[in-house]
Amino acid sequence: MREMLQFYIDGLWVDPVQPSPLDVINPASEGICGRISLGSVADVDKAVAAANKAAESFARTSRAERIDLLQAILDVFARRHEEVAIAIMEEMGAPWELARNAQAASGPEHIAATIEVLRTYSFEERHATTRILKEPIGPCALITPWNWPMNQVAVKVAPALAAGCTMVLKPSEIAPFDAMIFAEILDEAGVPAGVFNLVNGDGPTVGAALSAHPGIAMVSFTGSTRAGIDVARKAAPGVKRVAQELGGKSANILLDDADFSKAVTRGAAMCFHNTGQSCNAPTRMLVPAERLDEAAAIAAERARSTIVGDPRDENTDIGPVVSQLQWDKIQGLIQTGIDEGATLAAGGPGQPDGLEKGYYVKPTVFSGVDNSMTIAREEIFGPVLSIIPYSDDDDAVRIANDSPYGLSGYVSSANPERARSVAKRLRTGMVHINYAPLDDLAPFGGYKQSGNGREWGVHGLEEFLEVKSLYGDD
Repeated sequence: MREMLQFYIDGLWVDPVQPSPLDVINPASEGICGRISLGSVADVDKAVAAANKAAESFARTSRAERIDLLQAILDVFARRHEEVAIAIMEEMGAPWELARNAQAASGPEHIAATIEVLRTYSFEERHATTRILKEPIGPCALITPWNWPMNQVAVKVAPALAAGCTMVLKPSEIAPFDAMIFAEILDEAGVPAGVFNLVNGDGPTVGAALSAHPGIAMVSFTGSTRAGIDVARKAAPGVKRVAQELGGKSANILLDDADFSKAVTRGAAMCFHNTGQSCNAPTRMLVPAERLDEAAAIAAERARSTIVGDPRDENTDIGPVVSQLQWDKIQGLIQTGIDEGATLAAGGPGQPDGLEKGYYVKPTVFSGVDNSMTIAREEIFGPVLSIIPYSDDDDAVRIANDSPYGLSGYVSSANPERARSVAKRLRTGMVHINYAPLDDLAPFGGYKQSGNGREWGVHGLEEFLEVKSLYGDD
């Protein structure tokens, strides 16, 4: 069992001001896999003071120095990759292959992408006699979730370092250990004291204190829309910049010329991936009304063939959801779907056969869903797919855009130009045409209640920069 009860502040591992231990639960076994400490406002004050003390000197570091620092982090990470993956598997239930090859791997992937951006990024521009400078915004609060823990830590820490910012990270207290190993990696790589600080804790205490702290210039938050609204409210009196990557209810439009055998199967698999715990998952599948039964049958078969089980088993496709709280929420929404009249094509309430221990959920498919139903409106964050019929392309676009969210979208068609035409009409920050993969150098973020900032690539770096005009600078 892991015992990681200290915080990383000003280049040292230090005890919390007041002891407040918290058990971290392994969702596959429901047993305790370790303990951390919950921080207090006093711990936040210490970390923010350290970040402010280091801010001026780190802001003056050169591009070459920051590239060397990021490369050193990559080098150390490579030696501890498996350790990070094991922590993720234990703390949030990701199957081993997913934990090692996607969850843990996302960290170095984003760091490498940030190095690529930093090599050529222009921090100065000239317009006639005006010089425009792009400078580090200052000490940042980074608040990250449990569903892709290392991914979200890396896409905030790496660009903050590249921009010359100092920071305080609050990882999710539900899945904290990978972030704490990452802090050890940064320490070994030689990140200067005070540049990176980590304080564990919950949102109402540590998250709120960071968001409101006068020593913080910018908050980068990833999590639920509800929590994001609270972060923005607490940051508002200080007129802080707040970058948010929030919830999603992404529509997956299958046009009538798509290969349904492939498109439905892949769409369902992507919905169930990571046990449905991805904000950009294609959870609303939109299909022509006359092909609803066909799509439901294919998706149901994919659900039934998805192996739910122990994350340590190499045959497992999806593991448990992260907590009892999440399991209860998902079960309630599945029952609501049944109560509101959606057709249950596969799965349903309760745990899968033979899995009485652990927070396991049956891969579930609903057919004949109306977009006004709760399961089509709310982010379920579990392996639950809603299939919605539409009449024509215009109706599909209308249904897809009829959502408070706007993170991602998907369009499948045998005609790339037709798919592109539909994709351009979606009010989302990203659209995958024929399931094209994500691009580490392209901006990641959403419209509407899915957020107001961008991560990854150049856009992710620029979230951590301020702009200054020097007039008459000949």
